[in-house]
Amino acid sequence: MGRTVVVLGGGISGLAASYHLSRAPCPPKVVLVEASERLGGWIRSVRGPGGAIFELGPRGIRPAGALGARTLLLVSELGLDSEVLPVRGDHPAAKNRFLYVGGALHALPSGLRGLFRPSPPFSKPLFWAGLRELTAPRGKDPDETVHSFAQRRLGPEVASLAMDSLCRGVFAGNSRELSVRSCFPSLFQAEQTHRSVLLGLLLGAGQSPQPDSALISQARAERWSQWSLRGGLETLPQALNTHLTSRGVRILRGQPVCGLSLQADRRWKVSLGDSSLDADHVISAVPASVLGKLLPAEAAPLARALSAITAVSVAVVNLQYRGARLPVQGFGHLVPSSEDPGVLGIVYDSVAFPEQDGSPPGLRVTVMLGGSWLQTLVARGAVLSPELLQQQAQEAAATQLGLKEPPSHCLVHLHKNCIPQYTLGHWQKLEAATQFLASQRLPLTLAGASYEGVAVNDCIESGRQAAARVLGSEPDS
Repeated sequence: MGRTVVVLGGGISGLAASYHLSRAPCPPKVVLVEASERLGGWIRSVRGPGGAIFELGPRGIRPAGALGARTLLLVSELGLDSEVLPVRGDHPAAKNRFLYVGGALHALPSGLRGLFRPSPPFSKPLFWAGLRELTAPRGKDPDETVHSFAQRRLGPEVASLAMDSLCRGVFAGNSRELSVRSCFPSLFQAEQTHRSVLLGLLLGAGQSPQPDSALISQARAERWSQWSLRGGLETLPQALNTHLTSRGVRILRGQPVCGLSLQADRRWKVSLGDSSLDADHVISAVPASVLGKLLPAEAAPLARALSAITAVSVAVVNLQYRGARLPVQGFGHLVPSSEDPGVLGIVYDSVAFPEQDGSPPGLRVTVMLGGSWLQTLVARGAVLSPELLQQQAQEAAATQLGLKEPPSHCLVHLHKNCIPQYTLGHWQKLEAATQFLASQRLPLTLAGASYEGVAVNDCIESGRQAAARVLGSEPDS
């Protein structure tokens, strides 16, 4: 009999792992187990009035780099090329990004000219921050917070405004707690290798091999900044589901895993409540803290390392307005913690993807709420009602974008523990987990956002690499 691989978690990481396992020349038997009734994890698209698309999770995917190219290759393999909505390099959503500081929107500099011009909220042109970066000494610590790294290399303003906002926008986290080594590995590695981040990024650009296809070539030629799918990003996990079913992958929904136990023959018993599965290998694409609670007693050191990887909650509020206009055109704006600790940022969905506005078209924006404001409310045991979150989001849209009329449509979703936090020393947790798995020769492979990247591209790549390790092939092939 052939091997059986059980994949835990039907989010995009688990789907990607199952996809690559199923396409092997001699594929194992694959069983995908998902606790909820739907697949796709945090990727969820909802159709609203007039056919408008509202993204409750990720809303655009970057095509840049090897990982971006591999995701586009996956899109083509699934036959979704005609569904792709690109944001080309000359589009306002590609060129314009803003910070909300001091009660006003400020465009971030773009292009070389922008670096030499005064650019509020920064007190002087960013050229000077770049000059400082080129002459700053290399850091000596094995890890450093994002804030400390940015302040040391680029100055206090860039650290407290730009990098603080970026950490809130990407991780919904605190730049004074997050690890630069784990959150922005290219920046950390550039400094280690070339002493300067700018030099390292410049000299290291374009060195990783990338796949090619007609869609990838088009994205490069048109300099796409991001892309979505006509029916929303959930089209991607839906297409993966269809493909997996056609390849004979067994998909179990509404089946929470209760525990994992290692049997005498080194096979796993995966307990599902009133039934169980036997597996030669398990790929875990559930959050690290969830896996930590499922492991048997003999894997306690691994469980401790995994349980130390925490996550934060984010409230996503989708707003639609009839007859309204934005004061600026761009991708959206971020808000530093010093300005509004509750509002992480606002995405201008209608600018990037007007094709999803519905008929008649309405202005769509998404307000992200989180940070210390949300953490404090949770710690106090406050009831985070949809009404409270909607009120907070509408006030932000009114104050920051001038959208003072009530929205014609609103969706509120609180995503609990949705974004893992790579805090200082995260790399040591991964090292401890990896060493334990190797020393005990456990037939277990880790995948998902808890480890080496929270973006959709990162998650898809983690699933691909997990499948490659199980199949015994090179992950980078």
